[in-house]
Amino acid sequence: MSQSAHSTPSPTTFEDLVAEAEAAPTEGWDFSWFEGRATEARPSWGYARAMGERLAKAEAALDIQTGGGEVLNSADRLPPLTVATEGWPPNVAKATALLRPRGAVVVASPEDAPLPFADETFDVVTSRHPVAPQWAEIARVLRPGGTYFAQHVGPRSAYEVVEYFLGPQPQGQSADRHPDRERADAEAAGLEIVDLRAERLRMEFYDIGAVVHFLRKVVWMVPGFTVDQYRDRLRTLHEQIEAEGPFVAHSARQLIEARKP
Repeated sequence: MSQSAHSTPSPTTFEDLVAEAEAAPTEGWDFSWFEGRATEARPSWGYARAMGERLAKAEAALDIQTGGGEVLNSADRLPPLTVATEGWPPNVAKATALLRPRGAVVVASPEDAPLPFADETFDVVTSRHPVAPQWAEIARVLRPGGTYFAQHVGPRSAYEVVEYFLGPQPQGQSADRHPDRERADAEAAGLEIVDLRAERLRMEFYDIGAVVHFLRKVVWMVPGFTVDQYRDRLRTLHEQIEAEGPFVAHSARQLIEARKP
């Protein structure tokens, strides 16, 4: 992004970049902070647009683990009954403020708890990057003929980042996110797979602040991450980026559409 002559120059030293990233808020799924500092290729299927098309035809919809509600709010039309769940209190507050004016209800519900809704309540259930899909619960709250439409994080996503800080990880780690496993789990819950696609997408981090902010925001990448604990590795990576250019990783994304018979 261009800067005006009177704007504050961007930090460039290791300490300044890290301090700026540590001070940045992390609630919600707004990733605009990364503009000009990191990029991630987008999947070819355009999840938000496709989600909006399905919501436009629905009467009752549930968005699971909505974050700050940003993706759900991108839909042009929300069904007459629209509910979202979220487990992290700062996100619950943010999503409520964003979605309540549109008539949607946000329910505080832990990500691993049963969905607090009656059987066969919704004709569409959506989710973007759920921590772990609860297939039996999704099937339970869907009406017959209803659809689960979601974008999931695939196996070994951004593992170049994970392994830089934690060292080599077992090859089978996150195997539960493999598309074949997700297909089997969905079918075991009584759902029929309509569409399942997977892509790996290039990520680039242009400064160490972007890496720090990413690890603070996506907390399951390096559990318990703190700058103090990893300062030496961060400084080495900062020097590598300065000398060689962006740190490159690859995200894994899956589009899944499943129908309840």
